[in-house]
Amino acid sequence: MVLVVPEDLLEAASGARENAYAPFSGFKVGAALRTASGLIITGANVENTSYGLSRCAEQSAVTAMVSEGDRSFCEIVICTEADPPVTPCGACRQILLEFSPEADLYTVGLSGAVRHYRVCDLLPDAFALDRHQG
Repeated sequence: MVLVVPEDLLEAASGARENAYAPFSGFKVGAALRTASGLIITGANVENTSYGLSRCAEQSAVTAMVSEGDRSFCEIVICTEADPPVTPCGACRQILLEFSPEADLYTVGLSGAVRHYRVCDLLPDAFALDRHQG
């Protein structure tokens, strides 16, 4: 089976990757998601001397999505130089799951290698508050 990555999202994620600020790790990541309303939103990783203040590309994209007024996305492409492509970190998995557990997620390396997942499959038995309590 040949995985077909949404070309517009791949192009946007690749562009975002070029804008990443990664002076410490040198590991640039770009993400592009398509909101439920069809808007394409990008994010890049932004490192900080105080490592805990760094933000992953996926977090940047979701934050921008929420700032634009959207609350869900249907697909996301994450572009790195890693081969094979890496999956999102645990914190990003939780954030992505919060907004779109059924979304398609593609990770793409610079070599063109692709992996495909549903967001919910990356974090089975994820933490969730019962929103119907008190």
